[in-house]
Amino acid sequence: MRRSSRSRYLSFAVVLLAAFVSAAPTGGACTPAPATQTKVVAVNDLGMHCVDKEFSVFSILPPFNVIQAQVLQTDATGFPQILTDAKVKVTYSAVADAGGSINTTSLGNKTAFWNYAQALFGAVLQPGQGLTGLYMPADAPTPGPQAFRFDAATSWFKADGIPITPTDDARNYNPYPLLRITAIDKATNTELAHTDVVVPVSTETDCQNCHATGGIATEAPGVSWSNDPDLEKQSKLNILILHDHSEGTNLVGSQPVLCASCHYSAALDLAGTGPQGPQIGKPTSSAVSHDFHGRQLHNGTPVFPSNGDANSTCYQCHPGTITQCDRGAMKTGGMECRDCHGDMLSVGGAYPLAVGGSMDGANDGGHRRPWLDMPRCQSCHTGDALSHLSGANLVMAPDGIRLEQAYRTGDAAASPILATNTRFAEDTHTRFRFSAGHGDVLCEGCHGSTHAIWPNADAAANDNVAATQIQGHSGTLIECTACHASGTVPLNLNGPHGMHVVGDARWIDEDVHGEMFEGNKNSCKTCHGASLQGTPLSKAAATRTFTVEDHTVTIPAGTQVRCNHCHGTPS
Repeated sequence: MRRSSRSRYLSFAVVLLAAFVSAAPTGGACTPAPATQTKVVAVNDLGMHCVDKEFSVFSILPPFNVIQAQVLQTDATGFPQILTDAKVKVTYSAVADAGGSINTTSLGNKTAFWNYAQALFGAVLQPGQGLTGLYMPADAPTPGPQAFRFDAATSWFKADGIPITPTDDARNYNPYPLLRITAIDKATNTELAHTDVVVPVSTETDCQNCHATGGIATEAPGVSWSNDPDLEKQSKLNILILHDHSEGTNLVGSQPVLCASCHYSAALDLAGTGPQGPQIGKPTSSAVSHDFHGRQLHNGTPVFPSNGDANSTCYQCHPGTITQCDRGAMKTGGMECRDCHGDMLSVGGAYPLAVGGSMDGANDGGHRRPWLDMPRCQSCHTGDALSHLSGANLVMAPDGIRLEQAYRTGDAAASPILATNTRFAEDTHTRFRFSAGHGDVLCEGCHGSTHAIWPNADAAANDNVAATQIQGHSGTLIECTACHASGTVPLNLNGPHGMHVVGDARWIDEDVHGEMFEGNKNSCKTCHGASLQGTPLSKAAATRTFTVEDHTVTIPAGTQVRCNHCHGTPS
């Protein structure tokens, strides 16, 4: 265990935190839990991994997906313990989704990566083998479930580098395939539990809109542009031709080219060594992609307008109008990429960060470090109903609690806000996808992946499968019985983000929650509101029906729970 930050269990989408409901399911009584229950909490780390569609000309990203997992098992008291590799092993295997799509292999002409892996990455790989040695289940020397490694520093099981592609076994494009993550008892070699996790991957990363011959990036006079019939190759060749024309290089004669060989990419720096060799002194991959392109004009107009929506900016290169890299709760809430990250120049590090803007505080006043100085959860979720940021240069959400922009208006660097109320903060100096909170459970394990925070508005989306399997409905893992045995959680405020247990009949007793209110009224008001009329922090995550004295009360999912659902509002 790294820490027990019960009051800081991360909420990246507070609107879905939900269900501070003093209620039990229909019938009022809690169903006894089995003596021991095991749950697998697993998640893809980013919400979308990109992979080149074509490798013969140049490469930005190889097939490389990451899953992080934990195994929780209740002890004799019903309290969940996180198991290590001393007790269990964890594997991933292919599983069909509800539509019948299954992805077991990356071979069979799904990608040409293995034809060029050695030339690009200096890696001698077997067909189907990823850069870290992992395989898709059907491609491994011993086909079938493949093992995670155990990371002792975090107590997480990790499968980092799965070479999955977005083409399923029927040769259909599916950027949201499922893999089954299974916990196996080492002593008996029997399955304890499994969870089916979306492993998103997209090849919708191209440069054709500008760099295909005839596009606005091929207008330089006296240059012979490519006429390759494959538009993907054509646009890539044109980029090398333009680079050679502008910089005096000979990339066309050096194919295939790994862009990161000269322009440092943190995404490919698995050892975390920083720029090396030819990368030293050159702009990073992020800078040449965002800063350079963010400055480009066409007929006097920015190619990527600073106030442009995702389709006119980010989705010109990132996945995308088809793939929807940005999806989930924030997408449903109307937020755009720029609301968290800023515009192209902000992302490219063109401006110095404000005080508190760097992830670890070491780069305040410096230029944004790619993949590190990222927006924080606490940048928008700055506190609760009684204590949160407000004032000038902040874009407040209609609820008056949250922000809808992770940086202050007028800050060209889009420096992520550092909140003083840490109720919804990540681990100190740590990004969301590497943070853990309540009981040392992965923050993403309960909230979903970055860019795909639960729930996806499409009820049938593969994104929603894992949460539904674990707790019975989509959205943030909010049901205490998902991990704890029923009736074993103390009636206090030591839950995630300072929550009390939800869906427990013991709260129906007026003496119980009445005494808690009288003992510290503000502890209730932080989520139910200063007037106790409910806020997004008190939304019910699932419909609750229970009996109070001689009548039945039903609170539909999504309702902002308030005192006078059941009785008068106390003073």
